[in-house]
Amino acid sequence: MRGRSYSASARRGVLCGLAFVLVASALGICVAPAGADDIPASSRGYEWQGFYLGGHAGLGHGTVNATLPEPTASPLSQGFGSGYGGMQAGYNWILPSGWLLGAELDISFPSSAPFDNVVWSGATPTSALTETIDYVATARARLGYPMGPWLPYATGGFAWSNSHVTRDDLATGAETSQPQTRVGFAAGGGLEYGFAPAWSMRIEYLYTRLGALHASFPPVTGYAANSDLHVVRLGLNYRFGQDMPAAGDKANISGSPNWEFHAQSTFIEEGYPRFPALYSGLNSFAPHAQSRETFSASAFLNVRLWQGGELYYNPELFQGFGLSNTTGAGGYPNGEAQKSGFIFPRYSTSRLFLRQTFGFGGEQETLESTTNQLSGKADVSRLTLQAGKFSVKDLFDSNSYASDSRTQFMNWSLWAAGAFDYSADKIGLSYGATAELNQKNWALRAGYFMVPDVSNSNNFDTAVFKRGEYIIELEQRYSLFSQPGKLRITTWLNSTFSGDYRDALLLAAANPGLSPTDAIAQDRRGRIKYGYIFNVEQALTGDIGLFGRWSWNDGRNEIMSFTDIDASLSGGVVVKGKMWGRPDDTIGIGGAINALSKEHREYIAAGGLGILVGDGQLNYRTERVVETYYSILLAKQTTLTLDYQLLLNPAYNADRGPTHVFSVRLHGEL
Repeated sequence: MRGRSYSASARRGVLCGLAFVLVASALGICVAPAGADDIPASSRGYEWQGFYLGGHAGLGHGTVNATLPEPTASPLSQGFGSGYGGMQAGYNWILPSGWLLGAELDISFPSSAPFDNVVWSGATPTSALTETIDYVATARARLGYPMGPWLPYATGGFAWSNSHVTRDDLATGAETSQPQTRVGFAAGGGLEYGFAPAWSMRIEYLYTRLGALHASFPPVTGYAANSDLHVVRLGLNYRFGQDMPAAGDKANISGSPNWEFHAQSTFIEEGYPRFPALYSGLNSFAPHAQSRETFSASAFLNVRLWQGGELYYNPELFQGFGLSNTTGAGGYPNGEAQKSGFIFPRYSTSRLFLRQTFGFGGEQETLESTTNQLSGKADVSRLTLQAGKFSVKDLFDSNSYASDSRTQFMNWSLWAAGAFDYSADKIGLSYGATAELNQKNWALRAGYFMVPDVSNSNNFDTAVFKRGEYIIELEQRYSLFSQPGKLRITTWLNSTFSGDYRDALLLAAANPGLSPTDAIAQDRRGRIKYGYIFNVEQALTGDIGLFGRWSWNDGRNEIMSFTDIDASLSGGVVVKGKMWGRPDDTIGIGGAINALSKEHREYIAAGGLGILVGDGQLNYRTERVVETYYSILLAKQTTLTLDYQLLLNPAYNADRGPTHVFSVRLHGEL
């Protein structure tokens, strides 16, 4: 972070702001014609009083002034910058004078990109020191004067933050970390606009001054610092008590046909008891009993910009760790365990894309409101173009019974085609453009996506089209014994900067002391990887469905993004609970067999590390997964899932396991 004011994800924070500006413009342009109930006129006034809840995102820049007493006290000032996102809640009172008095509590988290939570780093003769910020929170008063749907306001109050100061001993390599709490004040102002009976948007500037912290690492090293932070952010608030669909309803809670809002939250607690292992490596499941949790919270803001044009924005917070830091099996047991573990929640602009649909006339169909789809009528015969940031899995390799680890199967080789090395950063997202031609009985999709610059990286290769992922998928819809089914055939090709497994082993053999992992990094150059997927789903009745996938890749070069699987066969059955009087409950039973190519297994056996596997040596067997779950509807759109997975030969190693994984998942959405 030293010497630069804005990181790559800080620039993504700017994109978040631009997205909000586009949303604001779209809402002003598109929603206004919908009617008087959508945007209250100034003459009617606007109901500002009451409790509200919302989210925000924006760009922050700050300065840390640090002092190191070793060898002599010397102030060191560094700037830092990041995208920030978080939540706010508050209450407004309208005074008899017409002024608004409010109280608000908020919390903001730095971007999920590596090092975006680093606010200061430096070194002494004996150690390296780093301060990372976990969150910034404020409790503030607001004073404003409503002018119909407009509310200019000033704000100020108490602020605090949580940080960690970490010392790395340069002599021993030992690491020591101390949590620190700063306190201070926040002040600023903003402009809020009520664009629908229960909704308002705002732009806000907030200056936060945080007091000193003091960290001591005996016998010599110390760290003292104070900091300030300037944040410009945009927010969206929902006020309760208005005449809108109740939270938890599947109805469009925005109250407008031109934009929609959805949200979800998922918590997973997962663990396993001790299991036998003759040895372990860097990417192994730890053989002792352990449990870990993951948490995600997401909002989805979908806006109709013009005829056929739509904007989608999906801010998310992630927190938690996968078992053994999300390593230990090709068919990893938790689809919510992204490859970057976070002690505290971190913010991500997970989706930000434009979609344009061209209808060709004729028969129409109704599109249901979902997280990535605005509701409405559309021509069955249509061409849809999409570009921006999103997941490859949003459009390719979907399956009605096994595609969403937040509500369905959780094992990576069940909710996705295991051998599909789809482009993604460490939380599963990419930048790309797609086209889909839809007809009544079939659809043809094609896409291009940027790929990581090296295996398992958050940075994307900017050699567009020279490097990248190319995907084509044909979806055939049919009816079998009067029940619907779909067959999807997908082919893909990756042009990446990657290493070859066999070449890496030859290089390591020619250079004693060079590990296969280091050798494959030295062997990287432009290479091609390709594969295919057969994906089928079939309803047997209205309450029972089957699914299956066969996927394969050539297995010669490094896996770039997904997981260490070169061939996978998976399938299962999903049953709704109507027959036992619980029609909204679901039982799922599935299994997968995963395999490595000959070149890949030789690399792992020699001690090489993949993205998720690598025990130091290998007694190769195919990896086998069995998963079963029972999902219980607790309330509207709230489910509790009990999940069990049996992993035989985890990481393809007969010398380790079997592993019994037990999970509890709580999921809610609106």
